[in-house]
Amino acid sequence: MKYAIIEISGKQFWVETGKFYDFHRIPTELGKEIILNRVLLLNNEGDVSIGQPYLENVKIEGTILKHFRGEKKIIYKMKSKKKTRRKQGHRQQLTRVLIKTITIN
Repeated sequence: MKYAIIEISGKQFWVETGKFYDFHRIPTELGKEIILNRVLLLNNEGDVSIGQPYLENVKIEGTILKHFRGEKKIIYKMKSKKKTRRKQGHRQQLTRVLIKTITIN
């Protein structure tokens, strides 16, 4: 099984070819190809390569499928005995990316 661990938007994701993942909003058009080059770890059929901090010779190609907003999170703050209550909602802007290939130069 071929997979990689990448860093994008300050978070780390385990990615495999042929699957799609939701990342924080990437400001590009729909259908455009992107290259992810911050690869921390690569497992190529049992041959594991670990970057320090990144692998220079590995790149991951993906396609932007859609931009959307995630589900709503409710933030509720209350101070007891003070009659202070605050309710706020948040929906994160997300981008769905299909991982096409993991290539080693």
